[in-house]
Amino acid sequence: QVQLVESGGGLVQPGGSLRLSCAASGSIFSINAMGWYRQAPGNERELVAAISSGGSTNYADSVKGRFTISRDNAKNTVYLQMTSLKPEDTAVYYCNADLLVWGKNYSIAYWGKGTLVTVSS
Repeated sequence: QVQLVESGGGLVQPGGSLRLSCAASGSIFSINAMGWYRQAPGNERELVAAISSGGSTNYADSVKGRFTISRDNAKNTVYLQMTSLKPEDTAVYYCNADLLVWGKNYSIAYWGKGTLVTVSS
């Protein structure tokens, strides 16, 4: 059993900052890529940022220069530092991890339940 639990969402004014965290727990052997996705009402879920096990990162064009993804492999945790937030960043943010569990020889993608970020004055 694997769980991904997000935290750090909330209401913030335009131009403000938030830091999201996502901790993975359970029968984890190793974690490959981790990432953050978001889904705004009426929109499809989209990739925001991803980070490999080695620390390579990629970002959606809309957040480049404003968001930073990082991870702590010892804690099985991924972070998303969001700055200069805009109303269009309002969405439910989901954590994703591609990981190997004990007893399996293939990786599985797991999702968190999401955390709401609202950017509004």
